[in-house]
Amino acid sequence: MAKSQIGAQLYTLREHLKTPADVAKTLRRVREMGYEAVQVSGLGPIDPTELAKILDGEGLTAAATHVSLDMMRDTQKCVDYHKTIKCDLPAIGGFHPQEHTVENYVAFAKDFTAIGDKLAAHGLRIGYHNHSRELAKLPNGKSILDTLIENTGSSVWYEIDVYWITHGGGDPAAWINKVKGNIPAVHFKDMSVTTEQVQKMCEVGSGNLNWPRIIEACKAAGTKWYLVERDNGDLDPFESLKISLDQMKAMGLN
Repeated sequence: MAKSQIGAQLYTLREHLKTPADVAKTLRRVREMGYEAVQVSGLGPIDPTELAKILDGEGLTAAATHVSLDMMRDTQKCVDYHKTIKCDLPAIGGFHPQEHTVENYVAFAKDFTAIGDKLAAHGLRIGYHNHSRELAKLPNGKSILDTLIENTGSSVWYEIDVYWITHGGGDPAAWINKVKGNIPAVHFKDMSVTTEQVQKMCEVGSGNLNWPRIIEACKAAGTKWYLVERDNGDLDPFESLKISLDQMKAMGLN
């Protein structure tokens, strides 16, 4: 079990995870830079047993995953995969219906909860990760994210992404507070802005997000894992992850 709560979201390194050999090499580099945990996401085809062996060999904890909704629907496959890599927090990267109606999101929330209830019987809790589109308002006057939160049950947790909340005009700390007690993992990435008023992803602590307030909210909410992600950016992704790790430690995170 990792001593540190800081993890690397492997989607950041997806271009370096296409083969089992790539996975082994990349996870070694992740561990050598100081991470003790990862979120399993963005990997090419690899047998779960081989992945588990690599994780164990490097001393890395699988804090969470991002998997497809189809995998979650296949209860046994989902359970077997996560038990093999010793992870109990599968999540999806979002839900994108063809029509953005209240009815579609409520129906999804009920269906997602039913999937969660089945997996909870096997010791797994399923999560939902937001982008900025979930802050769009529906005809009922509520945001998509509010509508989902209000209509999912206790078997569903929320992986708030603080960059995308900010991108959508929201307050990350306020949304973390909204799902207090139900946010075991959070996505950390920072936002900078150019003089041309272009928003850009950057390393945690290098942008304009209010990290003391965000971290305080996470601690009050009972967050276990601080997962560093950078979907895109100017720096090499390995360098980016290292800078974020060092700056988060300087903020007092362990």
